Amino acid sequence: MRIGIIGAENSHAAAIAKIINVDKLIKGFSVEYLWGESDALARAAAKAGQIPQIVQKPREMLGLADAIVVDHRHAKYHLPAAKPFAHKGVPIFVDKPFCYRSNEGAEFIKLCRRAGAPLTSFGIVPRQKSFARFQKKLEGMGPVLAASTYGPCDLDNPWGGIFFYGIHQVEIALMAFGYGIHEVELIKNGGKNAAAQLFYSSGLIVTMNLIREGCSGFGVHAVCAQGSVQMPLAFDKNPYLPGVKLFTRMFKTGELPLADKQLIEPIRILEALERSEQSGEREAVQDK
Repeated sequence: MRIGIIGAENSHAAAIAKIINVDKLIKGFSVEYLWGESDALARAAAKAGQIPQIVQKPREMLGLADAIVVDHRHAKYHLPAAKPFAHKGVPIFVDKPFCYRSNEGAEFIKLCRRAGAPLTSFGIVPRQKSFARFQKKLEGMGPVLAASTYGPCDLDNPWGGIFFYGIHQVEIALMAFGYGIHEVELIKNGGKNAAAQLFYSSGLIVTMNLIREGCSGFGVHAVCAQGSVQMPLAFDKNPYLPGVKLFTRMFKTGELPLADKQLIEPIRILEALERSEQSGEREAVQDK
């Protein structure tokens, strides 16, 4: 299958292409096409990933690429870029975050389902072996009474604020402790670090520690009825490989690795956190 990548602003495009084209770790696939935000970005990613063709407009890949990876820094660009391919039933992987507004995301999911376009979106942090070890350690520890995550996140970044990098801790919380977050609250400390609380309908509270400077990785901690589990979420030697395996399997089989709810709920949580940052109050997570 011939893959086209839309977006070269971050390192992900080159990393994905390197796994497929250079290291040849995914059989039956090649990254053939790339569009970048600038000529320089496109050339650099194409060289690193040995991508043979740079296109001037993403639409040039229509009819050529068998599957699409959409990979911008700001999530607001994801779905407009993917929409022409969804109409044609092309399989699509959207890098995290899936989108910038949940109503737009819900409509896009409906479009993909109508058009028969397989669609998925996720980040790589909960796909690492360290996260699987954390989940394994939770087994037999009884109910989770309290939990927290930590990681880098600059709320003043130009790529969507809490959406950029905040998505990682939201995904960690959902995959570790489940869905059902109904309210959130975000509190800043002197304009630098921040803490976000995720309130579950079960009574569980998960605290996200959003660290502006000096934090290079992620971690998760759970206090359970039978003890506690704490795990720095170290990256695998090839951190992008588990994600590439997952979305290329979908490209090949059409089987969706995530349900629609799993695509859209992280965005609704991020929207509520954004509202809380602005209001200074606890905000409800909208369910539609």
